[in-house]
Amino acid sequence: MQRIFTSITFFFICLNLQAQNASLSGKVYDENGLVLPGATVKLEDKATITDVNGSFYFSSLATGEQEIHITYIGYNTLDRSVGLSQGTNSQNFEMQSGITLQDEVIILGDRLKGQAKALNQQKTNANITNVVSSDQVGKFPDANIGDALKRIPGITMQNDQGEARDIVIRGMAPQFNAVTLNGERIPSAEGDNRKVQMDLIPSDMIQTIQVNKAVLPNMDADAIGGSVNLVTRKAPNDLRISGTLGSGINMLSKKPIYNGAFVIGNRILNEKLGFVLSGSYNNHNFGSDNVEAVWVETDAGAVIDEFDIRKYTVQRVRRSLSANFDYDLSPNHSIGFSAMYNWRDDWENRLRMRVSKLEDAFDDGEFTSEGDGIYNITAGRVEYQTKGGIDSDRVKAKRLEDQRVWNYTLNGNHRFDKLQATWNVTLAKASEERPGERYISFRDKDQVVNLEIRDTKSPSVYLANRADNLAIGLDAISEQYEYTSDKDLNAKLDFQLPYSNKGVFKFGGRLRTKEKLRDQNYFEYEEVNETITDLASVSNADYSDLNFLPGSQYQVGQFATPEFLGKLDLNNTSLFEKKDVPEEYISGIYSANESITGGYVMVDQQLNKKLSAILGLRYEYTNIDYTGNIYNIDEETVSQDSRDNAYGNLLPGVHLKYDLRGNAILRFAWTNTIARPSYYDLVPFANFSPQDSELERGNPDLKASTASNLDVMAENYFKNIGIVSAGFFYKNISNFIYSQTIQNYADPVFGTDLEYTLPKNGGTAEVVGMELALQRQLWKGFGIYLNYTYTHSSTSGIEGREGDDLALPGTANNMFNASLSYENKKLVARVSLNYASDYVDEIGGSAFEDRFYDKQTFLDVNAAYAFTPAIRLYIEGNNLTNQPLRYYQGISSRTMQKEFYNARYNVGLKFDLSGKK
Repeated sequence: MQRIFTSITFFFICLNLQAQNASLSGKVYDENGLVLPGATVKLEDKATITDVNGSFYFSSLATGEQEIHITYIGYNTLDRSVGLSQGTNSQNFEMQSGITLQDEVIILGDRLKGQAKALNQQKTNANITNVVSSDQVGKFPDANIGDALKRIPGITMQNDQGEARDIVIRGMAPQFNAVTLNGERIPSAEGDNRKVQMDLIPSDMIQTIQVNKAVLPNMDADAIGGSVNLVTRKAPNDLRISGTLGSGINMLSKKPIYNGAFVIGNRILNEKLGFVLSGSYNNHNFGSDNVEAVWVETDAGAVIDEFDIRKYTVQRVRRSLSANFDYDLSPNHSIGFSAMYNWRDDWENRLRMRVSKLEDAFDDGEFTSEGDGIYNITAGRVEYQTKGGIDSDRVKAKRLEDQRVWNYTLNGNHRFDKLQATWNVTLAKASEERPGERYISFRDKDQVVNLEIRDTKSPSVYLANRADNLAIGLDAISEQYEYTSDKDLNAKLDFQLPYSNKGVFKFGGRLRTKEKLRDQNYFEYEEVNETITDLASVSNADYSDLNFLPGSQYQVGQFATPEFLGKLDLNNTSLFEKKDVPEEYISGIYSANESITGGYVMVDQQLNKKLSAILGLRYEYTNIDYTGNIYNIDEETVSQDSRDNAYGNLLPGVHLKYDLRGNAILRFAWTNTIARPSYYDLVPFANFSPQDSELERGNPDLKASTASNLDVMAENYFKNIGIVSAGFFYKNISNFIYSQTIQNYADPVFGTDLEYTLPKNGGTAEVVGMELALQRQLWKGFGIYLNYTYTHSSTSGIEGREGDDLALPGTANNMFNASLSYENKKLVARVSLNYASDYVDEIGGSAFEDRFYDKQTFLDVNAAYAFTPAIRLYIEGNNLTNQPLRYYQGISSRTMQKEFYNARYNVGLKFDLSGKK
């Protein structure tokens, strides 16, 4: 495929096609020299749309004076006469912003300009999308792309440590969605799946967020829920320097937050070379207060089998750099290079008090009921565990999670009269390293504990005599290492050829190759002289906090300090004996190679003045090979197993766009998409226990899930920058993947009468929903932004649950966003509300075991005051409701997890300097 791409590109570049008439290319800018993507440009009886670079192109034009007509929501219409000579012509155009509201002319500030850019792109896109511009991202108090995405209709985010991390689109779990950077997939640093952690990417590194809810045939098809495309900044027409410098405070840790960013861009060398350089830095000390519970059914009713109190302290440092260059070889040929590097360090300490084995105590009658949901249990197992790391300058006696993602792309755009060719080659890599991660655990059984479940929303388990904490004996000291990498090499070649004034034929191909691996180890250490006997024998501290956010009744107790754990000289053989424990890690080591080749053909036809259609067909061929480990737990033997698999998917699509009147549009789409299985589900590993007759395997033969999707969307755009829209969507998903357990299984290697567990295809899912959105400027600087999404889902074919009405995991029935803004020449202020209802997160063996992600409501505020046109003060407040992350089991009153993060505040200065005269 690569040779074919190279040959085709060389062939067309070598062609010296000479036009016998005129052509016109150019860019559209605003008054500040920034490109305007999504502008409608009309010339003669032809029309086109500016791309993300603000560029447009016409071929086969008559020579002489012609009238060009350019429109853009929020900007004054531009009409100008251009003189065209035979051959290639080039000219740029500048538009002036301004809207009229109740007979008053409003000059656009940065916030409204950002909304205008987003709405123009959304309006002129051929498919159903939502678009957020960098200015619009900036107007929300969002530190990362994930937090910005949750404002978009139909999107909810799964949080980690108080920040939005994993994206759920229209009820589709993260593995059903794609994330791309300038149209290319971002590799995943996650060890066992394809998810991209959205909290890795700062929002100020991105110019535009495009959420494609109905993908076109020329887009990668692995996007059942949708595809999020992150577009980096483009070069301005003149020198532009901007930056941010700020600080804040986290109300849980009471520690400062530091952040800064810069952007510098210009066009030089007679405007042939454009560049943008940007950087971002964020240093945040925070933490969380957390309780967790696992519920079981006993003769005494629903009780807790395992209960945790956890206290986290975290320092997260994000660093990000990007560069974007484009060079005009000639009016019809350009090349570009872009690069982005994101590096995030998380230093974490966790203190965990765990009480377990309570189900056994209830089964054995080792408890006394004291009435009203209070039990005294005499056979609880109690553990106090400290998580940290080696004490080095890099690891700092904490668990260090070092995540890095880099991306390099070389691209080109070439026009040969009517034929246009674009290409790009991308090399990208994501990695996660966790060096020197350490744990020390003190654990004893037969401890007297009290269980309180009279309030099942706030259950509690604790030592009956809290002074027994220090007498808990040593259980284990361990150190481990983990490294995951995901390396991609991608190439793409696209052509488009007008076959009439009303139609364009497009075709192209792509190649995606991936190398994924995970390596890890795990060692336990026994002290030679046995001086560490119990918690009292080591350096310890009481980490209880009367202001513990889940409630003052949760007192975590005394633990070995992270500093003590970090300073242990574990590799000194005179002090410790080191033992390799392969059962803890060997089946998690794997490597995978995947290649995806694809091609498409599509026709974009203007059927009449109002109706346009896109019809296309895409084919993707997937070839995979995986190597995993088979570990015999009892015989402690390891063997490798390698598998390969290949399959193809034919994916037709139809998109219709009907201009009802003015700025009103009706859209329809029928698309077919796929979702490939998670990496680790495909790994041919095997864990076998002869003693328990249990066998667990991966499944290299898993098929990709496929979906047929219907979308209808009606949109009306307002000239004063706004939109009202309503849409309907339906998805039918085949080959839904779930985990299955088979009893009395016969395996050719491990024998008969086994309990056999593996992931497999089987079952279907349906998702139906609607979206409503309203965005308008109201009166004297006030504006509103509202959107609501309703989603309903059902599944079938889940073994053992055939009679249950089960929703698709990740499907929140109700999602709502609201914000009220005010803007004048000096002041911009906004308050934003984000709500998502509860949804099933993981399906268990019975309704009692189902895990649900609880409803969430976030309230954020931000404001900015301009001292001068170039300098402004900003203030931001996040999570003012102190919304916890909460899971519940089976019913909403039965808490599984409740984790609080508290609010955070930021204040700082932004400057924006332009060299435009």
